[in-house]
Amino acid sequence: MTGNVALAPPKSRVGPAAVEARGLVVRYGRRAALDDVDLSLAAGECVALFGPNGAGKTTLLRVLAGLRCASAGSVEIAGRPVAATATRAMTGLISHQVMLYPALTARENVAFSARLHGVSAPERAALAALERLGVADRADTAVRALSRGLMQRVAIARAIVHEPKLLLADEPYTGLDAAGAAALTATLEGLVAAGTALVLVTHQVSEGLALADVAMVLQGGRVVRRDHAAGLEPAQYAAQYRELVGAT
Repeated sequence: MTGNVALAPPKSRVGPAAVEARGLVVRYGRRAALDDVDLSLAAGECVALFGPNGAGKTTLLRVLAGLRCASAGSVEIAGRPVAATATRAMTGLISHQVMLYPALTARENVAFSARLHGVSAPERAALAALERLGVADRADTAVRALSRGLMQRVAIARAIVHEPKLLLADEPYTGLDAAGAAALTATLEGLVAAGTALVLVTHQVSEGLALADVAMVLQGGRVVRRDHAAGLEPAQYAAQYRELVGAT
């Protein structure tokens, strides 16, 4: 299926969608970074978002996170406008940059985020999040002394410490070794099973389809393909994706 035609949801929905975006447009001068993009996810659903560099994927995540205002269209998180303070507390963001405080330890970075989100027992919650990512043994190490891959694990722990209702993940596997990737996959599966809605941006078709209920392809700021992920064969879909976007 191609274009911005909405799919019937693969899971039953009760109450408002976890995230509902309609007609999103973001312009930088004459260029449209997003052009009439729709996205709807229920609690416990995952969309894998594919597309070449410059397709608008990161821009879409920034709009969903409330970090970038759309030129047109609307976004609601659990039935509330994305700009509402309450929606920020429901959302976790894994971005390209780890954005950790290098002089603080891994535990201190994650606990600080837990406090900002009003998590009870933030130190305990921070350690539990680090354990999920397999980096609890570095909890008391200053972030500046960690490798890039371990920093990535700490950044992911910080993004999930408050058990977000919506997790926005922009290439979260970047820099992770096999153990880190496995820990991340298990963490994402656990969050989705517990009801977190997940928007996963990735260039890795197989890992995206393994987690997703819906697969979407962005190109030139528009949704050019949208499928239920169930039944898609990764190698075949990857070949079709490369042909669609002109990737080699």
